This record gives sequence, C-alpha cells and structure tokens, in this order.
Amino acid sequence: MILPLGYRYSATFAGIRKVIKDDLALIVSDTRATAAAVFTQNRAAAGPVEVARKNVRAARGRMRGILVNAGNANCATKTSQRVALETSRAAAKAIGARAEEVLPASTGVIGVELDARLIIDALPALVAGLSADRFEDAARAIMTTDLAMKTAFAQVKGARIAGMTKGSGMIHPRMATTLAFVTTDAVIAPDALRMALKRACEKTFNRISVDGDTSTNDTLAVLANGASGARPRVTAFQDALTEVLESLARQIVKDGEGAKKLITIDIEGATSERAAERIARSIANSPLVKTAIGGSDPNWGRILCAAGNSGIAFDPRRVDIDLQGVPVCREGLAADFSEEELKAKLDQAECSVKFTIRGRGRGKARFWTCDFTEQYIRINGSYRT
Repeated sequence: MILPLGYRYSATFAGIRKVIKDDLALIVSDTRATAAAVFTQNRAAAGPVEVARKNVRAARGRMRGILVNAGNANCATKTSQRVALETSRAAAKAIGARAEEVLPASTGVIGVELDARLIIDALPALVAGLSADRFEDAARAIMTTDLAMKTAFAQVKGARIAGMTKGSGMIHPRMATTLAFVTTDAVIAPDALRMALKRACEKTFNRISVDGDTSTNDTLAVLANGASGARPRVTAFQDALTEVLESLARQIVKDGEGAKKLITIDIEGATSERAAERIARSIANSPLVKTAIGGSDPNWGRILCAAGNSGIAFDPRRVDIDLQGVPVCREGLAADFSEEELKAKLDQAECSVKFTIRGRGRGKARFWTCDFTEQYIRINGSYRT
C-alpha cells in the first residue's frame, strides 16, 4: 500500500452507531486540492449530498477535506441539511479551512434525526488523530453492512492514487454508488479531473448493481493535491483512476449483502455501447437471473427474458448466450450442453454471462452484479433493528 503524499486520515467513535465502533472519519489534504465529485440522482437526496454539491461549487473545485459519518444517513429529516452544514463548517474550522472547503457525506439508516453535537463534540479527537498512516482506519469507519474493508491503489508516472469505498446493499448506480473517496498527489487541472472522473465512473461504478436500488446518499469524490509534482498525461491518469474505481466497484458487488457469487456480464453486438449497457443492466437487475445463478441453475431463458425487457430492440433469433464459457443458447434456441457439468461450474465464486447479438453491431458493455440469497432478505428485514 503506497499512499499519496500530503494527506492525513483519522477515525473515531462519535456515538452514532448502536455499537462501539468507529463511525466518523476525516480525510484532509495538507494543501487545497483540486476536487471533482458526482452524486446520487435519487430525488430524495440526503442533506449532506445537497450541501456537498453547494460546497464544491462555492469552493470552485478546491477542497481541503472530507467528513464522513456512518450509522445515520442524515436523510429525510427536518434537520438534514442544517446538520450537514453545521458539521462540515465545524470540521473546516478545526482544520483551518474555509467553510465550503469540506465535503460532508453520510451513510446509514434513513429517516432518523442525527444529532450534530455527536459529530461536533468528536471533532477535537478526530483532528488530533489525523495521521498519514491511518488510511485503513478511515476506510473501516465508513462501513455499514459491509463484511470487508474496500480499498484500491495505483501509480501513474510518479503519482499515486488511493481509493476507499463502502457498500453492499442499496446498490444501483446512476452516477456513482454508495460512498467512495479517492486521493491522489498528481498535478491535474480541474476540468481534466472532472472529465477523468466522469469517464472512469461510467465504466466502473455505473456498471454495478446489487439490488437495483439507488441510494439517497451516493457520493464519489476525488481530491488531487499535486504534492508529488508529477504531471501524468490525462489519458494515463484516467486509465489509472479507472483501474482503482473498477477494483472498488467489483469489491462492492463481491461483498453484496448475502451474496456468494460475483457475476460478470458481457454484452456484444448491440447497436451502440449505450444499448449494450441497458441490456446488461436489465440482466443484472433481474431477480430471476440472480436467483438462478445463486442456485447454480443454468436457466438461460431467464437471461433472454431479462434482455428482452431492457427496452432495446434486437432479434432474439440472432442471440447466443454462454454461461461460464459454455454455449447454452445459439440463435435463440437451446444448445446441447451437460447440465450436470455446467451446474458444477456455476458453483464457483465467480460466474460469467456472455450475451451476443449476431450481426454487425459493435456496441459492447461489461457489467457486474451478484446473486440473490436468503441472507439478503434476513439482512434487510432487520436493518433498522
């Protein structure tokens, strides 16, 4: 783990969670960093999302820190925006930054009032604990139903990139998903950073789904403070950022609530990349497909059905489907395969679905999802309690 220069991290227990476990994290750049962020498209956006959007604009994309709490989404309450504003301002004052230079983020239960004093009173200890080597402490503090900490790293032409994320349920990206924070010491212009994030997000975080629900709190932010002095080409930086975000996105799906299998869906032969992505998303969000793979049932008809529900026009008589590399459908009809052998292959922890439309279409897309199990229902049936 090689971390970017010029950043410090901290975590502490503020009393937001019901159990004694770090629930407040702080990421600070020693100097103003170029910032880019994308947020949820859910119309019931949380207060911290609304405040974060305003802060990024007000600071003209130059931020000093990110304040994150877990255990309470600070959403759909009377004081949601006020709490986000008060706590981010208090954090900014504590680190010597302007009020708009801190980006707030929250995750947890929706509809429960969050006491701002819990966060404000914890800030002295949080700031005192800032250290360049506490990256993983911050990454653990933002977890909710996650079973594993999720981090990823890359290097590009002398610059370093480090990312952390959380999430295993309420995952259906429409710009980002759950919470993800990336730091880099590369020198990169604001417009270039925004474009790199947008393109990298589209290929990674926007291509995963656990349960088809887009969160109210989705936030994906990147800080670039230039501390390394390295100036990688924009294309090279974008490739490295995509590498980090893809790793984080795959980790989310692999750790999907109750999931046992990571499913990779490849679409080829569509009329466009957007059409291919819509077909892939429809397959990924199908409970029938996800439960079939969960039960290692090579029921390819469910895949064809889900694709047909995508709203994209295609001729089902020109469709080929492969599961785990095994042809199960050719030209829209059943292929000859051993169900027993394929069922054994589908028992593996990683499964592949390939959906090909024969013809001249060049549109293709890759998407990741996971299986559905009884454990998903148990987790979400008792989330608040």
